[in-house]
Amino acid sequence: MEQLPPAAARYFEAAIYLPMLLIVLEKDYMLLEKGEFKLKGPYLHLVQKTSELIAMDLKKAKAYLKKHDLSVVRIGRDDLFTEYQFHYVRATVVRRYSNIRLRNQSEKLLKHYLYQTIKTVE
Repeated sequence: MEQLPPAAARYFEAAIYLPMLLIVLEKDYMLLEKGEFKLKGPYLHLVQKTSELIAMDLKKAKAYLKKHDLSVVRIGRDDLFTEYQFHYVRATVVRRYSNIRLRNQSEKLLKHYLYQTIKTVE
């Protein structure tokens, strides 16, 4: 299997995971708004600031991919795997990711971003 350029790997992964995190946080925000919490404000603020941080990182990743003529496209999904196609320097690589791995990595990244947000929010 052909290797992806190591310098670009983190940007390819960001293009996969960060949009997922934004969707999760958007849904969570709506649930929090509808929820019966006594103090919704801090939760909503945390989710909003975390979304902003993720969106900023996603923007940087997309800019890098565009600058270096790279792209990643989801080409298929079933119950067990999701398939992505990575395009770079006139080459294409197809990789299959376990949906369980995608979920676990997304959860790990979400924790990271929540902790980063907590550190910076008053």
